[in-house]
Amino acid sequence: MRILIAGATGAIGLPMTRVLCSLGHQVAGLTRQGKGIAQLHELGAEALCVDAMDSHAVREAVEKFQPDTIIDQLTLLPANPADIIRSIPADTALHKVAGHHLLEAAKACGISRYILQSRGFYLDAAAGKLASESAALRIQAPGVIGESCNVLSDYENAVRMLPGIAGVVLRYGFFYGPGTWYRPEGAIAEQARNGESVIFGEGNAVWSFVHIDDAIAATIAALGSEPGTYNIVDDNPLPVNQWLPEFNRWVGAPEPTRLSAADALSLAGEEGLYYHTALTGASNLAAKEKLGFSPRPLIWHRQP
Repeated sequence: MRILIAGATGAIGLPMTRVLCSLGHQVAGLTRQGKGIAQLHELGAEALCVDAMDSHAVREAVEKFQPDTIIDQLTLLPANPADIIRSIPADTALHKVAGHHLLEAAKACGISRYILQSRGFYLDAAAGKLASESAALRIQAPGVIGESCNVLSDYENAVRMLPGIAGVVLRYGFFYGPGTWYRPEGAIAEQARNGESVIFGEGNAVWSFVHIDDAIAATIAALGSEPGTYNIVDDNPLPVNQWLPEFNRWVGAPEPTRLSAADALSLAGEEGLYYHTALTGASNLAAKEKLGFSPRPLIWHRQP
């Protein structure tokens, strides 16, 4: 299969490219000038030097490679997790503009399948419940989170409605494992060992994680799956006030400190507090049934 990956040198894009090439697929990755070219070449993939925000360049790249499938793994995340809220507007713009360019190129070039990375941690569910694939993204969330969800919701709908193209939406949980923030030598662990780990308010927001390799396996399964939406999350949705102390112990860091909701609001803003007090977990039953998804247990969580 000829597969074009947008975001091919990111946390999931690069290892996914490696696996797809090892399986014998012909892979091309969109990348800007720089080390991404060499990274893709050494994996056996073709590097297409393209600014994803440039509609003409995207269309030209898709026409040149003639993929069967496009996988959009574009994100724009900061190196420092403390900058996440400030980075969301640029990430949102990337999905809105570059996503539109990719969709238009896909329709014009007659591909057969389009796979989108979406967010399995922004799904709306009642407190104490897990979000299914029918759950809406949290478009009413505060500030830049709500704006991001609005754009992603529109993008998801556009993918599902692609004429003559099998559209697959993969709603990934928070990535952990090699190359991510959540690993023993990652940015979150470093912050924790520096005594910068904090739980805001009650810390009762429920997070769904997924190991990066399990997310890749699910994406590969989606190359031949029924079109539709799938939550790609593990079996251990946990509140912040449980998973964060467990994570700190796993990486040899002190226990996280606590900050009242009022103080957190003043320090981190409404969006920062939202991450620790409002998110709900997601169900992976559809992915298990239709993708053969079998996620590993959350590495740092010890079962009772």
